[in-house]
Amino acid sequence: MCRHLGYLGPAVGVGDLLTAGTHALRTQAWAPNDMRGGGTINADGFGVAWWRDGVASRYRNAAPIWTDPAVEEVLPQLHSTAVLGSIRSATVGMPIERAACAPFTADRWAFSHNGVVPNWRPVLSAVSSDLDTAATYSGATRLLETIRLLDAEAPTDAATLWVLLRQLLAGVEPGGFLESPAAALGLLASTVLRHAPAARLNLLLGDGETLWATTVYHSLSALVTDTVAVLASEPYDDDPQWQSIPDRSLVTARPGRLTIDPLTNGTKGPSL
Repeated sequence: MCRHLGYLGPAVGVGDLLTAGTHALRTQAWAPNDMRGGGTINADGFGVAWWRDGVASRYRNAAPIWTDPAVEEVLPQLHSTAVLGSIRSATVGMPIERAACAPFTADRWAFSHNGVVPNWRPVLSAVSSDLDTAATYSGATRLLETIRLLDAEAPTDAATLWVLLRQLLAGVEPGGFLESPAAALGLLASTVLRHAPAARLNLLLGDGETLWATTVYHSLSALVTDTVAVLASEPYDDDPQWQSIPDRSLVTARPGRLTIDPLTNGTKGPSL
């Protein structure tokens, strides 16, 4: 069910981050350590986003990451202080195509999903309705009324989650019904779990300055120092400063700061 990582720190080669360490993200494509029942390899495509002047750019390929020469020949020439990478293990029945590969991006945002939402079409339709109700109860404009789930880049749970999250992020502003991107991520995860308790929801979001993540079932580790912040499905090296994130957590990370809170509903108004 995929592996991903987010990095903030000194400028690095975008491709170098995908291959860094003895257990690099690329290595995890064929030899993951902790998939927890979500498949055995991650060979259904990959993608990487990086930031320049506050805007996220990306590169994606539906082929296995180890087959793409751009990883070593082109991407290392691009340097950024913020990178978000993902390798994919497609859920049975979902398409293997470039548009289905994370990261999903819009302006300053980049997003990845490690997991699965069972029966995702009716579940996420119900989630959309509930989120609209939460916005209304909080006195906000009906931010979600224009959502069209068919606007997702691909017919997958991850791409549709991104449609919902992108709209929630529009409510993160002074006087909005959500206090922060962390609250948006937490609200999305908790609402999905309300309709699909068996969902696996390790979500990863970045804006080039901060990383946010949730842990629901799948593994996540953090490496945070005064100069670097990394969130990753699996540690990519044996640095002793890596720490495992507990299940059902909401994580905020940037260099010099790691916050781990219980995953709860993030609205200012009544709980769903």
